[in-house]
Amino acid sequence: MAALEHGAAQWETWSTTVRLVVTDPAALPEAEELVRAELAAVDLACSRFRDDSELHHVHQTAGRPVEVSELLAELVAVALRAARDTGGDVDPTVGAAIADLGYDRDFAEIDAPAGNSGTRLIVYPTANWRHVRLRGRRLTVPPGVTLDLGATAKAWAADRCARLVAAATGAGVLVSLGGDIATAGPAPAGGWRVLVQDRPGEPGCTVRLPGGAALASSSTISRQWLGPHGVLHHILDPRTGMPAPRVWRTVSVAARSCVHANTLSTAAVVRGRAAHGWLARQGAPARLVSQRRQVYATTGWPL
Repeated sequence: MAALEHGAAQWETWSTTVRLVVTDPAALPEAEELVRAELAAVDLACSRFRDDSELHHVHQTAGRPVEVSELLAELVAVALRAARDTGGDVDPTVGAAIADLGYDRDFAEIDAPAGNSGTRLIVYPTANWRHVRLRGRRLTVPPGVTLDLGATAKAWAADRCARLVAAATGAGVLVSLGGDIATAGPAPAGGWRVLVQDRPGEPGCTVRLPGGAALASSSTISRQWLGPHGVLHHILDPRTGMPAPRVWRTVSVAARSCVHANTLSTAAVVRGRAAHGWLARQGAPARLVSQRRQVYATTGWPL
């Protein structure tokens, strides 16, 4: 993703790889400091794995309205907007269901499919996102409902970090949080070159993102663990409380924001066979890889 004349840094957080690239190497130290601070703030606001997170406190309020920070209010608003825009395919109220499937701690602490056969399986359809109330900064989460803001929060953080770095340094910037990529500021000549590929040796293609564009990939193969009834993945169908059927290995979508791209890619995994036509109707440049590694694309892909 970066040529030699760029400045780049890479580290691990949220059980994924953070990749930061700036067009001005001199801007890298400030850029990295900004990104690390912003990711730490987002984690403290909305992690469902931390007892000291603001979201954990909200879950302890037994359904009472609580005044939350501007940051958490924005993260919840983004998640609810994604739910509304996808007809509930991307629903932040899946937290309890995914925890009962075994994803109840940081993914780095969960055994890979080779182990952990003792995972609980207490599954039920999730609560509906419409049950969550947000009025300004006043948030009400019904008793027993656990929010999982992970998908949209990670994409929002990528967008936010890219904008912050570009505004502070004047450099072009690319921020990648796992499969969520956001850019801001002036792009390198020819655009940001990004390799889209599931794993080494599998079908891939290189796309060119103009400055300000984003790319998100949602996958049924990247976060897997072994439950008592087989290998599970982390993208749930909110209607069943179970992992979405494995129609697609990966769905990648390009958009003007990472949040929008991620919303579409996640919903596409949930929609299964209907995803290709749905993405085409959205006018979204997208690449879908089937379980047999067949590649399908909508108009506009590759970029």
